[in-house]
Amino acid sequence: MDSIVEKSLLFDFYGELLTDHQKRVYSEYIQNDLSVSEMAGLLGISRQGAHDMIRRCEKIMNDYEKRLSLVSHYRKVRKMVAEIQQCALSLKDAGNRDDLLNMVQRITELSGSILEEY
Repeated sequence: MDSIVEKSLLFDFYGELLTDHQKRVYSEYIQNDLSVSEMAGLLGISRQGAHDMIRRCEKIMNDYEKRLSLVSHYRKVRKMVAEIQQCALSLKDAGNRDDLLNMVQRITELSGSILEEY
């Protein structure tokens, strides 16, 4: 999980489970896009300390994700809702009754899956 989006999602879901100091360091890194050197100067810690703190936070949040899968579930639901939206938008262009019924059935299946799982 190296992308900034992945790291931001982890922080959004699990950031409150970090200590205040960890939250501040990781927030500066992710939300304000500070380098390790900039963070070290701002927070009064060494570059190595800032680097270690970032890695520690990432490990903690990745461990939470392995156990709880909140980000994974979020992505799954988001994908299903996007497909529901696409089906709903396609309804107006349905060429015949069979197309219309197929789209309604798919919307029903996807929404049913979401309701069952969540």
